Amino acid sequence: MFCPRANAKNVNLQGECPAVTIAIIDMLEKKRAEARAGGGQKRIQGQHAKGKLTARERLEVLLDEGSFEEWDMFVEHRCADFGMAEQKVAGDGVVTGHGTINGRPVFVFSQDFTVFGGSLSEAHAEKICKVMDQAMKVGAPVIGLNDSGGARIQEGVASLGGYAEVFQRNVMASGVVPQLSLVMGPCAGGAVYSPAMTDFIMMVKDSSYMFVTGPDVVKTVTHEVVTAEELGGAVTHTAKSGVADLAFDDDVESLLQARRLFDFLPLSNREQPPVRPTADPADRPELSLDTLVPANPNKPYDMKELILKVVDEGDFFEVQPDYAKNIIIGFGRMQGSTVGFVANQPMVLAGCLDIDSSRKAARFVRFCDAFNIPIVTFVDVPGFLPGTAQEYGGIIKHGAKLLFAYAEATVPKVTVITRKAYGGAYDVMASKHLRGDANYAWPSAEIAVMGPKGAVEIIFRQDMGDADKIAARTEEYREKFANPFVAASRGYVDDVIMPHNTRKRVCRALALLRTKQLQNPWKKHDNLPL
Repeated sequence: MFCPRANAKNVNLQGECPAVTIAIIDMLEKKRAEARAGGGQKRIQGQHAKGKLTARERLEVLLDEGSFEEWDMFVEHRCADFGMAEQKVAGDGVVTGHGTINGRPVFVFSQDFTVFGGSLSEAHAEKICKVMDQAMKVGAPVIGLNDSGGARIQEGVASLGGYAEVFQRNVMASGVVPQLSLVMGPCAGGAVYSPAMTDFIMMVKDSSYMFVTGPDVVKTVTHEVVTAEELGGAVTHTAKSGVADLAFDDDVESLLQARRLFDFLPLSNREQPPVRPTADPADRPELSLDTLVPANPNKPYDMKELILKVVDEGDFFEVQPDYAKNIIIGFGRMQGSTVGFVANQPMVLAGCLDIDSSRKAARFVRFCDAFNIPIVTFVDVPGFLPGTAQEYGGIIKHGAKLLFAYAEATVPKVTVITRKAYGGAYDVMASKHLRGDANYAWPSAEIAVMGPKGAVEIIFRQDMGDADKIAARTEEYREKFANPFVAASRGYVDDVIMPHNTRKRVCRALALLRTKQLQNPWKKHDNLPL
């Protein structure tokens, strides 16, 4: 009889295993089977009936085949109250461990809704904390798959303490290793703060939701009648609140897109972004860009077209595409290396900066800077959005977040002004004055305090009754300031480039800046205008 643990001490003369060894191996296999079964077949079928995968099935889709190494499969809760001593399931409602995505290491935890509704106990939290601690030690990202009913009520304050332990590690890991959260079911109450502190949040439409207080509490306190989907569903958080970055139709799509996003990111703040081979020439001209900007300065165009035509092979991973659409953020590659893109979108609000777009872009810029990802900025901004709603909402502080983020960033920064760059918004959008490394302008660029019409109406207020004079003055202002050459004459723009050469010039700049070294003054931490 073959013995898996055969050695000189435990094999008899016939080469057979002692009975005690066989019993332990049988027990091991039995316990593994019980752990893999989670809450049982009935609850697994219930999960599938909702169109959801189980915790382990999700990891099979997310990770490379055969790469998952599970930790703490046999951990059980330690609660003896309310009959819990008789209700123990190996793994205690979360599957943890590590594996690879396209050959690169990653730590994972996947909450199992079939076991106590995925509720977090003290032991459950300890399992999550263990993989997060190890991820920071070795320098590998953490991906959390959230599907939980919240804190385990039977454990009381112990479960709350478990949440706080996880939160502390989210904070310690921030800026050290990338953290991704996939909300694939309920995530309510205190549980929402862990995903909120991670770098990116993905949700699944119609099956996941996040809120601090649920619909019943809202109805009791404020008398508002709202569904879980309306209150905290995927569409709500990707289009209205901006809490989540992306929403997908089902579990499989979410997991595959998480793999795609992971491919753009470095393993830690000690690593450079990954490089992927590309057949796309760095000096590829794109003649269609010469006609991208309309002759009429008030006519919009799609800035996303510029990004898609400049990046390697048209591969652009947009983040938060449904929120604050007047600014575009996302990842692409230039000469195979990951680059973060920030671009004003003239198709929405004329590309103005407002509260939401400033916060959206600022967080993205800070992420890129934390993880050594160069930033390319395409600028067409007529200014900050005016109005009482913006001023009362704190546009001054929120706009300052974006300014602060760009000014603080030490990664390579390349800026291309395609059309308008007016007022304070010119300064904010990665200008040369905020330590921009390479700042270019297209011939269509207009760099000024404000647009010609508005400027003339202020400067020559006394001539407002004379239409011919105002028209002449407007044209005079346009010729003097509504072009890139005044800024270029002062060195605020390094060169005026032809649009079709944009990819070549940006690639050259990024190649030059690979060895850039810049450090900010020592500080415990900054005081971002929150």
